[in-house]
Amino acid sequence: MKVCHTEKLPIKMWLEDIEEGAMEQLRNLANLPFAFKHIAVMPDSHQGYGMPIGGVLATQGVIIPNAVGVDIGCGMCAVRTSLEGIDREILKKIVWGIKALIPVGFEHHKTPQNEIYMPDKHFELGPVCQREYHSALTQIGTLGGGNHFIEVQKGSDGAVWVMVHSGSRNLGKQVADHYNRIAIRLNEKMHSSVPAAHELAFLLEDSDEGRAYIREMNYCVEFAFQNRKLMIERIADCFLKYTRCFFEPMINIAHNYARKENHFGRDVWVHRKGATSAKKGEAGIVPGSQGTKSYIVRGKGSPESFESCSHGAGRKMGRKQAQRSLDLKKEIEKMNAQGIIHDIRGVRSLDEAPGAYKDISEVMKQQSDLVDIEVELSPLAVIKG
Repeated sequence: MKVCHTEKLPIKMWLEDIEEGAMEQLRNLANLPFAFKHIAVMPDSHQGYGMPIGGVLATQGVIIPNAVGVDIGCGMCAVRTSLEGIDREILKKIVWGIKALIPVGFEHHKTPQNEIYMPDKHFELGPVCQREYHSALTQIGTLGGGNHFIEVQKGSDGAVWVMVHSGSRNLGKQVADHYNRIAIRLNEKMHSSVPAAHELAFLLEDSDEGRAYIREMNYCVEFAFQNRKLMIERIADCFLKYTRCFFEPMINIAHNYARKENHFGRDVWVHRKGATSAKKGEAGIVPGSQGTKSYIVRGKGSPESFESCSHGAGRKMGRKQAQRSLDLKKEIEKMNAQGIIHDIRGVRSLDEAPGAYKDISEVMKQQSDLVDIEVELSPLAVIKG
């Protein structure tokens, strides 16, 4: 951990270097009047909107939509299967079956899914979620695009695993955009000391608007969980078509949310944007890129990171930069050399190629004081959004 003391609050960083754009955003966070104790930065950090991906911010009395992000509740789930190995041809058939059942990218289900898959009725629907509810019924059980993925992996424990990375789809974006606009309007009205250019408009937690955002944010976090859960159920169906296996209980963890927690004797809103909870003894997931290892981890409960760790390897180049600079043939060769079933086909898919990401082994070394590695997972087959 390195500590920067140039701002109002210290910035504690679990990485060797960081791009200037992300560092500027961290300085903005460290000077917020309601920020608490210090700012924590995970080793996969890179620039985002308002707050870097891989940032952890604790606040007193306010909540910041942009410090949660647009894909509210995005996260990973991982399931250990009873299989100790899987035939490649069988795996190909399973992958084809998954692709037939689970829409990816901008695709949704053609018909609404059963409401039993949606969050429980005790999650109160706010105005945005009410408006988007019918559309959400066609989105639950879908992967989405960008860095979202489904992977079949072989674990260092000898078992075959399945991992899914996805979020709240368009529902989360609609909630995020709606309340960020409200926060901008209210901050202008109250002549907030936080410059609008910092993209950190906030809502008071005890205001009508703040309470409404918290309610809808929590619904989106639950929707994202139910989305991953449904995908796992349908992936399991594909496995059962060709194998006799069972799936163990699912590990689930989110990385775009804010939650009321107690740290250093205070109840604060911990915003994790591209960072995951790593309480002492808590199971977690840290994926690499589609050509590298992922990890099942156990949190150490570090107070300095607000009991957090990274949510993945983290990008080392932007999407357009990756498409311009990476060699398609070499990236395909990397995947083929490992025998991975993959979807890298053309230049457009280079934005998610392994070369676009940081070295996950270095990321894990940098956060060795935050988590212990329990299982290393190597990719066998990858489905990308």
